[in-house]
This record gives sequence, C-alpha cells and structure tokens, in this order.
Amino acid sequence: MGRADRAALSCIRLGDAMTRRLAAILAATTILGAGAKAQAVEIQIDGPIGPLSGELIDLPNAQDVVVIIPGSGPIDRDGNGPAIGMHSDLYRQLAEGLALEGIASIRIDKRGMFGSQDAIVDPNDIIVANYALDMRDWVARAGHVTPCVWLAGHSEGGLVALLAAQDPPEALCGVILLATPGRPVGQLMIAQLERNPMTASAIDDIRAIVARLEQGESPEYDEIPATLRPLFPGHLHRYMSDLFAHDPARIAGDWPGPALIVQGDHDVQVGVEDAELLAQALPQAGHHLIEGATHMLKQDVPGQPFVTYSNPELPLHPGILPVMVRFIHDNHR
Repeated sequence: MGRADRAALSCIRLGDAMTRRLAAILAATTILGAGAKAQAVEIQIDGPIGPLSGELIDLPNAQDVVVIIPGSGPIDRDGNGPAIGMHSDLYRQLAEGLALEGIASIRIDKRGMFGSQDAIVDPNDIIVANYALDMRDWVARAGHVTPCVWLAGHSEGGLVALLAAQDPPEALCGVILLATPGRPVGQLMIAQLERNPMTASAIDDIRAIVARLEQGESPEYDEIPATLRPLFPGHLHRYMSDLFAHDPARIAGDWPGPALIVQGDHDVQVGVEDAELLAQALPQAGHHLIEGATHMLKQDVPGQPFVTYSNPELPLHPGILPVMVRFIHDNHR
C-alpha cells in the first residue's frame, strides 16, 4: 500500500482504464442460475475525488444482492493481490457460486486501488472508517438492484462490514463474516507471529511495536529491528494504529440484525477462537465451523499450507456456499 505497492498497482492496470471498463461491460459473463442468465458488468459510484468501481453480477429475478468486501492490503475484487503474490480468485468464485443460486453480487475495489485507484490521491491516506463509509454507499447502490442487500466481509473486510452496519443503510438485511477476526487485529497479529518460527524469537519486540501503535504512536524507523520493518512499514503506521484500535467482537455486539459467521478450522491467519468471540457477541448469528477450510475458504491441501492463496484453479470448499445461501434465503425480508 506504499510506494512499492503503488508501483505494483500500476503494473496491474493492463491497459488504460477505459479499455478495461468497456471490455468488462461488453464481454458479459453468462452463468446459468435459477433458470436465468446472469450478466457481469462494471459499475461505479462516487468516491471522494473519483469513482469507486466494482463488478455487478445481476439476475433478472434476483431478490438479494451480496456486496463482497475484500480483506486487508492490495487485494482486488476477484481476491487477488499480485503485489503480495496472492492469486486465489476467491471473491470471483463466491460471486459466481451465488449467481448459480439466483443471488446477485457486487465485488468492489477498495478506494485508491485497482479500478478505484482514482478515488483518492494516496491509497495509504485512509482509516478503516473510510472503507465502512464506502460500503454504506455500495449498499445504497445495491439497493437499486434488489430490495435486500447483504455485506459479506472476508478477513479484515468483516470488520469493515461490522463498522458499516453501525449506521446501516435502509437496504442492509444482514452481515456475513467470513474468516473474520474476533479480537483486535494487533493482538491477532501477535498470536500469528508467535507461531511462526521466523518471528517467534522477536516476539517481545513485536509486542512492544504493536503496543506503541495501539496507543496511537508511530515508532521511528531505527527503533524497529531491520527484520521486522517489512511487517511495520512507516507509511502504514497511521492505518495500523487505527485498525488496531477496533475490537471486532465489541463492534459486533452493536448489530441486532441477521448475521452469519463462517470459519475454517485450517485457517492459519484467523483462529476458531475468533469465530467463538464473534458468536458470543452475536447470539442471533448462525455460526459454522467448516472442517478443512483455509483462510481462503478452500479445502486445505496437506503439506501445502499456502497453495490455496496462489492456485486459482482450486475451488471453494464445498461447505461454504450452502451455508451462505441458506442463511440469505432464511433471513430475506
């Protein structure tokens, strides 16, 4: 999300923006679902200084639309992050799977990134509340498609969904939390790095840096050990401080409406305990632990813990879509 990330983003543009938009609109994706044809088209809403872009998969008779919120970092609407070596097609697979069940969807690019790169000048000049504000606007736009809109946030995107639901647009029917942290992200980060042999020996330094950021302080560059600087880049300190200040479980307790919690038991980023914390805060929520599912909501491949992050040919875990579809149908208003 800094200079290096912006350079990577410039490599992703694949031709000028107008060419890409026209290609998306003209080369409509046809999927058979519920006896109707689904068409994928590029759509836009107003951003701070330029458009926010997404892709709508619509069906003529759809009664529900799911807005899919990406996870942290430079991840695009399909669930891919070339700058960080991620290529899962997760969000595209979710959208196409929902279409087969007659459910429309909107996949979005976050402000400052990919198709929404012109929405702000600096993609690092953000706080989590900015993303939540954008999601409310996307829900309002989705409300023109169907009467019932669902926010489906993956990983950090689940926190964004919960924040957006604190001031919910009229069309919002419920939230779907996919592999979403249930504790402050700084504390989750410490837990992840404690288990990593590469960083376990530096865990005291990591705790100290996270504590500084949680207090709203920005450690000086030379105060951070060289081996940890990639984890705590200076240009992201403001965003990390804001992110670490949010407690997802506490925020979840403010949402009285329908909620679904989906968590894989082979997730190396977000733990089963996170889903349990969210479930305690959301007693009305459906809570599903998916056996063998990774953070990418795909079946774990033994001996290859990160292959689901990099192989788009791997399908969604077969347990994911059925619980989402059932939840949406059971709670449609």
